[in-house]
Amino acid sequence: MRKKGRALVAENKDVTGEPTTFKREMLATLPSLRAFAVSLTGKHDKADDLVQDTVMKAWAKQSSFEMGTNIKAWLFTILRNEFYSQMRKRGREVQDSDGAFTERLSVHPAQYGSMDMQDFKKALAQLPDDQREAVILIGASGFSYEEAAEICSCAIGTMKSRVSRARTRLQDILQVTGEADYGPDAVSTQVTTHNHSF
Repeated sequence: MRKKGRALVAENKDVTGEPTTFKREMLATLPSLRAFAVSLTGKHDKADDLVQDTVMKAWAKQSSFEMGTNIKAWLFTILRNEFYSQMRKRGREVQDSDGAFTERLSVHPAQYGSMDMQDFKKALAQLPDDQREAVILIGASGFSYEEAAEICSCAIGTMKSRVSRARTRLQDILQVTGEADYGPDAVSTQVTTHNHSF
């Protein structure tokens, strides 16, 4: 690595032949970071704040990151730790754990997909924190079991167990028994596949 001002520039090249920089690597991870933050906070504005805090901490600590290693896992770990730190600090805020206040403010979705997503979010919220985090890291964020275990500071077997329990619990909550439980119901399927030729 060579120093360029205060920023470190790696000697590695990306697919365009440009030098791989910490900034470029971090920016490429932002969409995944934001998605994970939304899944943790449940609110887009708080997720954006959490991502901003994560980026600021990562930027300040970039000298501790070794280029060529998994920056996505490193950033997700920072984000996760920042989220739990903020949650501890917010101990005095009013909680809406049963969703009663949120239910009164929500608008019923107009499409089946939206309703299914609402049901899924509610079911996901019912999972214990460790299981919800595990299923989001593996199922939604695309991390391997090894990477997710590293982010959560646990054994790989523990991560696999958490994901398995989370999936089983989600199936129970959502009353999913097979593939027929996905997609539109039988009546909707007949309407959309029926030939209406005149």
